[in-house]
Amino acid sequence: MNLSKDIQIGKLLEAGKLISQQSGFQKALILKTIAQALESSKDDLIALLVQEAKKPVKYARIEVKRCIDTFNIASEEATRIPREYISLNRSLNSNKEGYVKRFPLGAIFGITPFNFPLNLVAHKIAPAIAAGCPIIIKPSPKTPLIAKKLIDIIASCGAEPDAVQCIELPNDQVAEWVKDERFKLISFTGSAEVGWKLKSMANKKKVILELGGNAGAIIAPTANLNHAAKRCTVGGFAYSGQVCIHTQRIYIHESQFDSFIKIYLNQIANLTTGKLNEASTDFGPMISEEAASRVQDWIEEAKSEGATLLLGGNRMNDFIEPTVMTNTSPAMKIVKEEVFGPVVVVEKYSQLSDAIDAVNDTAYGLQAGLFTDSNEEIQIAFKQLQVGSIMINDVPTFRDDNMPYGGIKDSGTGQEGVKYAILEMTEPKLLVT
Repeated sequence: MNLSKDIQIGKLLEAGKLISQQSGFQKALILKTIAQALESSKDDLIALLVQEAKKPVKYARIEVKRCIDTFNIASEEATRIPREYISLNRSLNSNKEGYVKRFPLGAIFGITPFNFPLNLVAHKIAPAIAAGCPIIIKPSPKTPLIAKKLIDIIASCGAEPDAVQCIELPNDQVAEWVKDERFKLISFTGSAEVGWKLKSMANKKKVILELGGNAGAIIAPTANLNHAAKRCTVGGFAYSGQVCIHTQRIYIHESQFDSFIKIYLNQIANLTTGKLNEASTDFGPMISEEAASRVQDWIEEAKSEGATLLLGGNRMNDFIEPTVMTNTSPAMKIVKEEVFGPVVVVEKYSQLSDAIDAVNDTAYGLQAGLFTDSNEEIQIAFKQLQVGSIMINDVPTFRDDNMPYGGIKDSGTGQEGVKYAILEMTEPKLLVT
């Protein structure tokens, strides 16, 4: 049962006074202990991910490993939070020096989604511990158990009691927590619609938004088609496309289109469906029948508007077949919006500039991929693609837990990735001597 809001936040702030005084070594030791405890509990965590998030076990194992990595990375970063000496001798008769040190921002309210209900919680908690900030997590109502399990493990590892908390809230009660002036940072991962609405409620607080995407990949004439098709299959259909950097759109040079499509569709046809707890299972259901029904509606709408179905398109309850469509137009929902499901659009291009314009033709700007052997094309794409990150010879679905992660446009503001989240959770202060 949740405590009253005032009691819970009061306990959080009291704990925050203590952890803000911890040394980097103390925080690093706690984080390393958490990582070791997670390693010991990984089988239970994997089973819970399969059960609660409907995640195939092969992907559940990856998420648990990444969660452990996130705490290990935070343990390293806790001892090297940036600081700087500055010589202040530009004025006449001045012989002063400046020392810049980063201090904890204060209490954090974190809101997390269902699709990575363990590691995305870790991406808020681990840097908060490293930064010396107390944090309350509000997990997705679809996947609260895995978040609670993680926080129970953290509590057993020497972390200050009440410095890391979990609260279950109906969505209609989130606003009053976001508005509470005792929180200094709101960190939200979820849909663009909800994220920007919460930001408008946050008043003067700092806000990090990791929102949706509509990721595009470009297959250039020099690309290795077998490699590109293999990676695009994973990028398009891992966890049934319920990933904000899901490879939703693929633009293939016209000279390679037919060859790529043949390889790509064959790769998809070889995906294994089956029981989620079987290691061979590649593809499973969506999080709910409601989510699957929405995706099916988008597919049917695109077909009615002239799109061609190359593969899949059928639904049974919460299961949507891996679906590939072409002959689309930019105005179709499956091209324009974030489908957040197992649907991929494939189209031809003739000039790289056309493909870049197509990838940019969306309200989102999270990540993109480019398959090419041309350094010139890499540099052009790096300058012109309107995204936070570009993956070369890989899909936009790639993420490593220590890299800066964040988008532009409707994909959000601020960055995660452990080191970069620590910077967001601290503020610099200057001492002049």
